[in-house]
Amino acid sequence: MSTEPDTNTAVRAEITVDVPAEHAFRVFTERFDEIKPREHNLLAVPIERTVLEPRVGGTVHDIGTDGTVCAWARVLAYDPPERLLISWDISPRWQLETDPAHASEVEISFIAETPERTRVVVEHRHLDRHGEGWEAFTGLDSGNGWPLYLDRFAALTR
Repeated sequence: MSTEPDTNTAVRAEITVDVPAEHAFRVFTERFDEIKPREHNLLAVPIERTVLEPRVGGTVHDIGTDGTVCAWARVLAYDPPERLLISWDISPRWQLETDPAHASEVEISFIAETPERTRVVVEHRHLDRHGEGWEAFTGLDSGNGWPLYLDRFAALTR
């Protein structure tokens, strides 16, 4: 896996998995609940599950053990098996961002290198749209950020 920022206002992470692009896309979108760590939580209660609605206009949301729902992303593009584009509706203070003009974007690309090998690239861009404190998000390309999600995703493809 490698990580490197594309620009000053974007972070990037990627991984290559030995599965076809269609399978990689399906695992990422259908099993996102298993990819997103439960401790990445904006709710006041533990997360029961995370849902990625597989359509433009859908949301990515967490459902708490008490039934509360926290929608923290919107599906902006859903193009199987090549890409998924979501908003990042979380502020630098790790609270929900209600103004779409202050949201960044996360594009997940599934690039077939061979019929049985796929490079998955996460580009989290337009971080500066979040305003003051946006630089806190530049660490998402390491540690518990996008590389963790990609490692968990890769484990599911095996």
